[in-house]
Amino acid sequence: MSSDAHGAPGVVVSSGLKQPYHLPNPSPWPIVGSFGGFLTVFGIVLAAHYGNYVVLVLGVLTILATMFFWWRDVLNESATPGAHSAIVRLGLRYGMMLFIASEVMFFVGFFWAYFNFLIFPETQGNGMTVWPPSDIFTFDPFHLPFLNTMILLLSGTTVTWAHHCLLEGNRKGLLQGLGLTILLGLSFTMFQAIEYAHAPFKFSGGGIYPSVFFLATGFHGFHVIVGTCFLIVCWFRARNGSFTPERHFGFEAAAWYWHFVDVVWLFLFVCIYWYGAGNFRPE
Repeated sequence: MSSDAHGAPGVVVSSGLKQPYHLPNPSPWPIVGSFGGFLTVFGIVLAAHYGNYVVLVLGVLTILATMFFWWRDVLNESATPGAHSAIVRLGLRYGMMLFIASEVMFFVGFFWAYFNFLIFPETQGNGMTVWPPSDIFTFDPFHLPFLNTMILLLSGTTVTWAHHCLLEGNRKGLLQGLGLTILLGLSFTMFQAIEYAHAPFKFSGGGIYPSVFFLATGFHGFHVIVGTCFLIVCWFRARNGSFTPERHFGFEAAAWYWHFVDVVWLFLFVCIYWYGAGNFRPE
């Protein structure tokens, strides 16, 4: 399909036929992103068992590069007259919903593993009959975890404020709301890094509890980083006037993703930090 060939508004001309769909040009990013995902997962295994983070870092960098270049292509595509018709934008919405649903399934797996050991602690082996294991000191849920909960809840209100300003045509409020949400996302990541640095247990060699804890909370932390990058892109697009009250799916997708991140953290805080709390590290 020629990307610059179009007929009536919302109708794309492809091979001489008028139709409301957009056929994207061939792209290397799906396979590159898949390879980055493989490196990331394989890197997690190497980091957990051997303390080698090289492959993990390469995987994360590959995913970040894929995000940057793929988003760049999508933004260029959206500026092509007739490419993103009404039915294409509807398809993008369905695609984002299904993507978030697939991410929910990731966390269902982590929670399933966690509650399996919480309800049936004897499945840990080594004669363990309690969860968390008696030799594990857990985090005080009302210290840094509670602070991060407040940060994410506040960020949910600021991104909603930004969306309201966008609908009202208030560009200054949109930029302010997005900027505050980005700062709160960066603050969450910083406090989680501090929490990990002072963790009373280590990822490698610590048994089942550290593995489940760091995979669940770390995977969520990765989502916060991705969501923050998503919002940063939206901030620059908003500053350049790319969003209008009528057409701003890029911002909507970022807001949906951010609210998903907020909800998952609430489950993590309640189930793992609070309900699953054991002995705190002695001061």
